[in-house]
Amino acid sequence: FFFSSRRRHTRSLCDWSSDVCSSDLRVPRVGELIVGMPEVGPGGLGIIETMMGFPDPDPRRLYEFFRGNIRDKESKETMFPVEYLFKQNVPGALDQNIDPVEVAINTMDHFGIERSMIGVEGEPGLRALSQFPERFIPSCSADANNGVDEVRKIRRLHEELGLKAVGTFPAGCTPQVPIDHARWYPIYSVCAELGIPIFICAGIPGPRVPSMCQHVEMLDIVCYDFPELNIVTRHGCQPWTELMVKLMLKWPNLHYSTSAFAPKHYDQRIIDYANTRGADRVIYAGYWPMGLTYERIMGDMPHVPFKEHVWPKFLRENALRVLGL
Repeated sequence: FFFSSRRRHTRSLCDWSSDVCSSDLRVPRVGELIVGMPEVGPGGLGIIETMMGFPDPDPRRLYEFFRGNIRDKESKETMFPVEYLFKQNVPGALDQNIDPVEVAINTMDHFGIERSMIGVEGEPGLRALSQFPERFIPSCSADANNGVDEVRKIRRLHEELGLKAVGTFPAGCTPQVPIDHARWYPIYSVCAELGIPIFICAGIPGPRVPSMCQHVEMLDIVCYDFPELNIVTRHGCQPWTELMVKLMLKWPNLHYSTSAFAPKHYDQRIIDYANTRGADRVIYAGYWPMGLTYERIMGDMPHVPFKEHVWPKFLRENALRVLGL
């Protein structure tokens, strides 16, 4: 298991958070490789990351957009409203004197990540795409409550920046908007027209907010109404993973990504599906720096029991195909 030692900048990714370089999280090396896991990094497989953010001096800002939906005192007061799930794996705050784009590039180099999909609605994302267009893939978020303004935004970003994907969090909208609600349909329509995929959070959300707006069964009618739209779920689809597998067997435009789950906790039904009929439908996604360190993700990764032919599709090829790259 190979990680690049190259550095484009002088600062190490270890400088900004003691959590990132914890001595008790050791990354496996070449001799510890499980059969089938490919080399990654220079000379090996370049990983395509489909969910990356940028570290922030005030991590609370990463979650402010849905904090208004939360009612319980613990979630309101914690830095990370889903801290009860991630425990000690959440990266810490960024030193104000360190460039978040520099940290992201160094992190990608260290862990063999060739390209990362990022949001381009804030300063770090826009600057990262401008400085390193060959390393970053532009995406944006969408809120169905904003109506046609979201459609205009998607078109503008597609024209100006070459937007490659749109992400949605139905349970995080204020008010919440179920996956199959008519308010989403203009957004689904414009994505289908532009030929870009939509990434939809599905399953019980981590934040302590109502969940039924993200029930996996709602994907059925969306796949039916938009056969040309590539749909990728995020955040696990639990506890309806078995239903998600059934829907992927049914609909050729439906995919699953592993965002927000450490590989140790990948659902066995998803692993079994990838190893049998679904090698083209399961896409790697992390959750850095929102909830997981790469030490945790890549430390667990070699122990996932994917078959040999699944690995390049999971880590790279499926994402490239769905994103049209």
